[in-house]
Amino acid sequence: MTQDLATQYKGQILAVKNLPTLPTALEEVSRLVEDPNSSTEQIARVIAYDQVLSAKVLKMVNSPIYGFPGRISSVQHALVLLGFNVIRGLIISTSVFDDMNKTMVGLWDHSVGCALACGEVARVLGFKDPEEYAVAGLLHDLGKVVTAVQLPQAKKALDVLVRTEDITYLEAEKRVLGFGHDRVNLWLGRHWNLPPNICEAIAYHHKPLSAQNYTQFACVVHVGNFLTRVFEYGNGGDDNVPYMLPHAMKLLKLNQRMLEQVLDALCAKFIEVADLKLG
Repeated sequence: MTQDLATQYKGQILAVKNLPTLPTALEEVSRLVEDPNSSTEQIARVIAYDQVLSAKVLKMVNSPIYGFPGRISSVQHALVLLGFNVIRGLIISTSVFDDMNKTMVGLWDHSVGCALACGEVARVLGFKDPEEYAVAGLLHDLGKVVTAVQLPQAKKALDVLVRTEDITYLEAEKRVLGFGHDRVNLWLGRHWNLPPNICEAIAYHHKPLSAQNYTQFACVVHVGNFLTRVFEYGNGGDDNVPYMLPHAMKLLKLNQRMLEQVLDALCAKFIEVADLKLG
């Protein structure tokens, strides 16, 4: 693929104005924002289950306007800084996926699953701020959403290729576009001034050892993505379980006993979330 085409695609992707989401989270956040008894914590909890709403909140709070570029990686912290009126405006400017895009439901579930898995891995390993790892897990496939919105023809070609050749979504992206959602994540992260730890984690979750400054974050998302696929929680666009690098576990000092702890906790969490399913 020529560099010109990559540049053209990058321009189209970064021009994204309106990222749609699924109606359930949007309706619940709208309801909470209008209720005077709602707490920031309640709203943050719902937003933390939606990759588009979380991305929008973090994009906004990290924009130079608020004076914290690249510094806020917690949704709750962002809500405290932005205030309810700004969140209200954000909700109004978010549309809902139409029937054509019901296929995205699986991707939302997969992203929530990955957020839970990353948070749990970070907790078991005793890392500081497990919520930041959960946010990185939630946003790890954001590039797939933005590409689907901005390059709908490419999305159709990707789905056909995955279905007919039984390859990974990442492999299909490289064939159709010449790059994967991990590269799109890097473009978006930089363009939106997202914190560098989130940026690196979502850009290198398939190749965590290539992350230069936040290898630990990238490794956690790599492991979290793998575990979510093993559980078959949601759908990342294909039915293949990605290869997990043993070096990622080694770097994290994640042993078999800890992994079993994570798996047990995830079993319970996935059941809990299924019961909690909004709407």
